[in-house]
Amino acid sequence: MRVYLDNNATTIVDPQVKTVMDPFFSQIYGNPNSLHAFGSESHVDLNNAMEKIYAGIHAPKMDSVVITSCATESNNWVLKSIYFDYIMNGKKDHIIISEVEHPSIIATAKFLESIGVKVTYLPINEEGLIEAKTVRDNITPKTALVSVMWANNETGAIFPVQEIGDICKEHGVLFHTDAVQAIGKVPVDVQSFNVDYLTFSAHKFHGPKGVGALYIKKGKEPSPLFHGGSQMGGLRSGTLNVPGIVGMGKAIELAVDALDFDMPDVKELRDRLEDALLEIEDTFVVTPREKRTHNTILISFRGVEGEAMLWDLNKSGIGASTGSACASEDLESNPVMEAIGAADDLAHTAIRFSLSRFTTEEEIDYTIGVVKDAVKRLRGISSSYAYTPKNHESAL
Repeated sequence: MRVYLDNNATTIVDPQVKTVMDPFFSQIYGNPNSLHAFGSESHVDLNNAMEKIYAGIHAPKMDSVVITSCATESNNWVLKSIYFDYIMNGKKDHIIISEVEHPSIIATAKFLESIGVKVTYLPINEEGLIEAKTVRDNITPKTALVSVMWANNETGAIFPVQEIGDICKEHGVLFHTDAVQAIGKVPVDVQSFNVDYLTFSAHKFHGPKGVGALYIKKGKEPSPLFHGGSQMGGLRSGTLNVPGIVGMGKAIELAVDALDFDMPDVKELRDRLEDALLEIEDTFVVTPREKRTHNTILISFRGVEGEAMLWDLNKSGIGASTGSACASEDLESNPVMEAIGAADDLAHTAIRFSLSRFTTEEEIDYTIGVVKDAVKRLRGISSSYAYTPKNHESAL
């Protein structure tokens, strides 16, 4: 059996999404910026797709949703434009992010530090959560931006973005949230939150890879990251990815519709897997269930190296993860486990299982059996497991 439980890294393209995309590869293929009929015949479908994208995040028409290649591009755009628009001229010199942001935020912040920007990295608590008051405590008159993700890609922890947005508005600070792991998992409404910028990628909610978006509140338009074209109102140059946009529009429509119908079923399967794995001795999950997305488990098996577990799972046809797909080749300890202060014997043991609406009961039952067998085998050959602390408190 092949079981895919790495849906926080990417998702299968929903067959309905593929169907609506197909005509735009070889039948309706003109450049939409061309004046002839080959270009204009895609306009209706593009407009319909954009309407679905706006509706998916409840964005008002006066605001902008700019299509990008992915959230990594969008995240880079926001942080780097803040430098050019607010910091380079000396008005501001400081940004705030969490210490568990996606690598596209962390790496960009490190780059900005190298050119003189002051960066505060907010800590998470022992549950893997950002506390809103830490944002308030770290804002200064020189703070230009706060960037905190909506939901964490490792734990599924849902951060208090509404409170953080209110704090930023109170202090006149711009607020950006990376909502990659939120779309299709929690309701996202930019009109109910004080959000200036919001980023997401289609491939995280059963859309195609290579297309994402940046939501921009009216009056907060950033300097373009790319120059040389008039697309997207001049904010993001480059020929439009027509099949990608059409696919993202359908995918976000389906993802939002699935919130009420499919996510309870996903949660039930997630809890079934989690309950079974927690029956294993010396096993720990980060972030309480009620404070994370319905599809995600970050679990540690003391005495079992994460990479070794992945090897056993992969041999049995199961896809899981030890961390962000964008950093998976680093083979370092899990950043969330490090951030909560876990000892080395736990920090290198975290495995992430992330489900989707396509996950089945049979797949979960098969996974439970494989994981239990793998833990038994790997602990049996471990040179350290017998000597590790036997309680969670002593490991943190």
